[in-house]
Formats: sequence, C-alpha cells, structure tokens
Amino acid sequence: MIHKYQMNGLYIVLDVNSGGVHLVDELTYLLLDDAAPPFADECPEAVIQKLKDRFPEEEIRDCYQELKELADQNMLFANDEYEKYARFAAPAPVKAMCLHISHDCNMRCRYCFASTGDFGTGRKLMPVETGKLAIDFLIEKSQNRKFLELDFFGGEPLMNFNAVKEVVRYARSREAESGKKFRFTLTTNGVLLDDEAIDFINSEMSNVVLSIDGRQAVNDRMRPIVGGKGSYDVILPKFRKLVAQRDKNLDYYVRGTFTKYNLDFAEDVFSLHDAGFDQISVEPVVCDSKYPYALTEEDLPAIAAEYERLAVKILENDRAGKHFNFFHFMIDLNAGPCAIKRLKGCGCGNEYVAVTPDGDIYPCHQFVGIEEYKMGNLEEGTFNEDMKYQFSQSHIYNKPKCRDCWAKFYCSGGCNANNYQYQGDILESHTLSCELQKKRLECAVMIQAVKKLEHLAPDETSAAFRNC
Repeated sequence: MIHKYQMNGLYIVLDVNSGGVHLVDELTYLLLDDAAPPFADECPEAVIQKLKDRFPEEEIRDCYQELKELADQNMLFANDEYEKYARFAAPAPVKAMCLHISHDCNMRCRYCFASTGDFGTGRKLMPVETGKLAIDFLIEKSQNRKFLELDFFGGEPLMNFNAVKEVVRYARSREAESGKKFRFTLTTNGVLLDDEAIDFINSEMSNVVLSIDGRQAVNDRMRPIVGGKGSYDVILPKFRKLVAQRDKNLDYYVRGTFTKYNLDFAEDVFSLHDAGFDQISVEPVVCDSKYPYALTEEDLPAIAAEYERLAVKILENDRAGKHFNFFHFMIDLNAGPCAIKRLKGCGCGNEYVAVTPDGDIYPCHQFVGIEEYKMGNLEEGTFNEDMKYQFSQSHIYNKPKCRDCWAKFYCSGGCNANNYQYQGDILESHTLSCELQKKRLECAVMIQAVKKLEHLAPDETSAAFRNC
C-alpha cells in the first residue's frame, strides 16, 4: 500500500507498511497510478502510450524498472509486517492514570466536553484518601512496570491544590518500597497560578499543560472566567512566568482549541509563539455538530488549506532561526512508535485509566460519566477485567475503516472515546477526526522531507527527487 500526494512543490510517496518516504519527480508520481505489484518484466505498452506525449519512452521504461526494483527490495508496496503482531494483543499492566482531582472549574469554556468541569456528575473535589487509593491501585495494577505516569486533571486541578500536593507526597513515599518511579503531569487553565503553585509544578511535574487558545479575541470568546470576563489577560502573564522559571529539561506545552470561529488557526499558533512559547498544540474541537462553533465536513477544505499554510510558515520560521514545536506536526520517520503502539495507540481502558473524585474508574477522561463504560470503583475494590480485555482488542486490525487506511500506523485507530461518542462504537472510526489527522500527517511528512532535502549535498538532490 502506498499514499501519494503533492504539497509545497513536492511529489511525495509514502510507503505505508515500511514507513519509507520517497520524494519523486513528476513522471514517477504519475507512473504510480498504473505501476503496482505484480510488476511485469517490462513496462506495459498501455502505460507507455498513456504517458508518451509528456515523457520520452526510454525515461518511462527506466522509471518503471526503478519502481520494480524498489518493490522487489520491499521498499515500495512493502509487505505488511505488523498484522502478525495483532494476535498478541492482550490486556497489559496499567501504566498511566488520569486523576480527576477536581470536578469543578473556575472557567466556563463554551466548548468544554466536561460540562464546564463537573462531567455532568455534580461539582466536587477529590478527597486526599481517594487520591491515595488511586496511587495504590496504579502501583498494584502496573505489575512489573517501573515507570508510571499520572496526570492531574479536572475541571481545574488547582482548585484542589492541597490534594495535589498530598497525593504527590504519598506517591513519592511509596516509590522506593514499590520499586516504582512516578512521572507527574498537571493540566491547568492558569487562573489560580501563583508563586507557590508555579514552584511546586516546576519542582514535581515532569510535564505541564497550559490551556490557552491563541489570540486574545479568540481565547476570550470561548474561554471566559466564571462571570463572563475573558481569561487572556489573567492567564498569559502567569503562563509566561511559569515557563520562564521552568527547567529547560522539563516538558511543557500550551494547548489551544480551534473551532469554526477561527479557521485561520495558524494565526493563533503564531500568536502563542510570539507570546514567548515554543511548545505549542492547537487542536480541533470535537463536539456535536448542533453547536454553532462545531467543525463539520464542509469545513475540511478550509482546515486542510490552513494546515498546509501553517506547515509552510513553520519551515520559513525554521530558516529564520525561530524554531518551535507544533505537536501535531511532530513525527519520527526514522524509528517512531514500537509495533504494539502502532497497533493500539494510547492504550485507553487497557494501559491507561481515569479516576473520578468518587473513585470511579473509566477507560479515559473522555469516557467519564458514561455509565456503561464505568470499569469499577477504588473504594469497592472493583475493576472490570472483561472491559479491559475489550479495550486491549481495540487495535487497527479490528477497526474496519483502519485496515486499508494509509495513516493507520501513525494514528493507531484514532480516539476510542470519539469513536464511541460520535459513531456509537469504539471500533468505528470518527470520520471527521480521521480526515483531520490525515491532513496533519501529510503536513508533518512534508516538513520532514523538506528538511531532508535542505541537508543534502548538491550531487544528492536529483537522486532524492527520484527515490529517497
């Protein structure tokens, strides 16, 4: 299987199963419409007739032979070496948890999937003892895993900051005797950030997610504080201060959401960069199409064009020495995720769970409140292993739309929660999310291809444009 497309003046061919990327000339690109296994010993006459008005016959024959050689070497139309691993898909140790330390929020974001913070279950804060039970559960269910991840989530976690500190303290106290090492993340809207919170986050959190949508007008339209006032002027100085004081070896990123109201979201990405941030994510809103800000399939052409515009501007920025990471364009073409990760993605409901203030366990934060996907409760000591098995089987070879999709090894079947909420089945891929993901991947591959070209010696360039 291959995927070919044009972008930014390049003819790009992605070999799906090998992960190889080929930058080709126009002849090769067109020839691939008709050249595919099983290759004949010589270029078929019908193919030559189709192209001979535009290219010399000898070039067509030579190009066909090059494609045949690449296929013979399993570098083009490569065999699928991943499906055989799907039969090993099985329940795995739990290694990550989203801890809903707060089901309350001091903001009223209009697109909030969590019903403005309480997930439709009532506003409440997690008791410290429930947080400790969550740590005990994670240690127990992680089996032989040493490195564990815990994300303090909400609502707004800093509304229950004392509990955050106590849970971290308890987890650290259990590391030595349990043989575990915790890596903490906290996601915050920034309203309650003060010097104490900044110091604690920068001391204990391996990663911190800072929620802000970009330009002030865009942010304040969708992310007001309780009472209706815009949040931008409140949170931006605090985010800047946190990042300025953060160790450069520790992760962070500012995370925004774009909607139908700002289809020119590249401007929000660059607004965040201009504000001093170099780790940026601006993601599409996913919600019911009944909302006026919802993205729909009719928006796809505009969104695709904006992603391409953003990718080109990022390359221009790099050349000007103004590099930053845009998370949706980060891709490793040399190695990338392991085979199992490519098959099953985030591990929702299997390697990863979410826990609410009441101690209820769900497959992930986006399933919280959906009663049929409640997996158990910490205080009751229950955990649905059958549901865990169900999620362990949620891989690309069990998702009908994914099996023949060129992007499957990069998105790993998409988001199970989105699939369920908008398609009614965790195995039925959410079409809009798929199309957005594929466009982002095309942009990410193009960026890497351009960087490769710009580092080639002059005598390597023509070869790169045939096959590289």
